[in-house]
Amino acid sequence: MVEFSPELLETIIRAAALIGAGLALIAGIGPGIGQGFAAGKAVESVARQPEARGLITTTMLVGQAVSESTGIYAFVFALILLFFIIL
Repeated sequence: MVEFSPELLETIIRAAALIGAGLALIAGIGPGIGQGFAAGKAVESVARQPEARGLITTTMLVGQAVSESTGIYAFVFALILLFFIIL
């Protein structure tokens, strides 16, 4: 069995935490694309049915709030990795 020094283990843990934080921030791309797509479709819907503007806007905003939570969770996870594991 190979034994590693404590310094090497600490370095490996820090590297893994940095890689994990970077991967977690990639998760912020999905909500951004989804929200842009939803806003575009909402504008198309309002253009087709201007009288339903209020309902369309409300539905879009609720959907964007739900999808944004994924990006926020990923950001918080990345911050936890950076500041609590590395420091």
